[in-house]
Amino acid sequence: MKTQSQSTATEIETAPSFDVQRIREDFPILKQKVHGKPLVYLDNAATSQKPQAVIDTLTRYYLGQNANIHRGVHYLSEIATYEYEKARGKVKLFLNASDSREIIFVRGTTEGINLVKDTYGRKFIGKNDEIVISAMEHHSNIVPWQILCEEKGAKLRVIPMNDRGELLLDEYEKLLNEHTKFVSVVYVSNSLGTINPIKKIIQRAHERGIPVLVDGAQAASHLKVNVQDLDCDFFVFSGHKVFGPTGIGALYGKTKYLEQMPPYQGGGDMISSVTFEKTTYNVLPYKFEAGTPNIADVIGMGTGIDYVTGVGFEAITAYEKELLKYATEAISNIEGVRIIGTAEEKAGVISFVLGTVHAHDVGTILDQEGIAVRTGHHCTQPVMQRFGIPATARASFAFYNTMEEVDALARGLGKVKEIFGA
Repeated sequence: MKTQSQSTATEIETAPSFDVQRIREDFPILKQKVHGKPLVYLDNAATSQKPQAVIDTLTRYYLGQNANIHRGVHYLSEIATYEYEKARGKVKLFLNASDSREIIFVRGTTEGINLVKDTYGRKFIGKNDEIVISAMEHHSNIVPWQILCEEKGAKLRVIPMNDRGELLLDEYEKLLNEHTKFVSVVYVSNSLGTINPIKKIIQRAHERGIPVLVDGAQAASHLKVNVQDLDCDFFVFSGHKVFGPTGIGALYGKTKYLEQMPPYQGGGDMISSVTFEKTTYNVLPYKFEAGTPNIADVIGMGTGIDYVTGVGFEAITAYEKELLKYATEAISNIEGVRIIGTAEEKAGVISFVLGTVHAHDVGTILDQEGIAVRTGHHCTQPVMQRFGIPATARASFAFYNTMEEVDALARGLGKVKEIFGA
């Protein structure tokens, strides 16, 4: 296990380009104590903490801007509409989409995937067609396609992975055939941390004219996303994982597909005209945004995007790479620990088991030390089955985490070993 002096040396090495202590000042929740111990928040893959700027944005909206959008001519409605649509523009720039019309606001990654399933999937996928996903998908990118396959008589095909938690691209290419009508793959695994070669995956599918959806829930906070460079057909992410509010996210879709897809829901704002005889639908992106949207949290997500882009992905990626390297070494040096997911390319996630101690017990003891980790199957039960385990403990990092917090995690795991004799 590394010493405190070693961790300080590592921090000095990264400090010139990244001042983590200054960044931590922007996150009020990190100042609190849990069970009398300083909070060490290592559950960022589940949700990120929010900077003061996002909290202030939500307060400002409700104090002085609260009104429904797109429909009013009064001042509050106009300012709320302006802020809402400005946030759409921020998402466009964040993803480097070619047009704001390609950005659809949804409740999060899960709803974005279900939207594509219910619109594109139901229209273009039929009996004996095949949908390809991977062995490391979150349940949100498995269950919707299973439902569609059951409904349509289609088949779900799965890209296998190796013991390191890396997808087997040769096997992926063998799955692609004249029956393959859609590919939906995660960019960064939430339970393994694997960064998939998503551009190659998209290229191989496009060689056969197959559209691709990318689950970017974990990628959006760690990597600079460029949907035009990736050339993905759909991309989904959640606001709460990029330092914004919960219950909001975005779906990017290429215009040529969105225009062919039927509405997801019927109601106000997604229509151009309504009679009892016929309804005509609104233009993009409003065709897919029925009813009063989550206005405050859309605007809050925009502020979260402002914050993370202000820090800069080049700096974030470099710092998190050092943090992950340090944490991997520190945890690996603890006798009895087995890390699940050792891919060559990883983001800030370490899943592990500790001897025969159940993951929930590991998490409970760590919580008493003020350390928040995730325990369980992480909504990836097929991943757990692949590695022959019921669950893992998962430490997941953000750019506000420190080397000292990694040291605290290592000490906490030492306490787990003492208590359970592991």
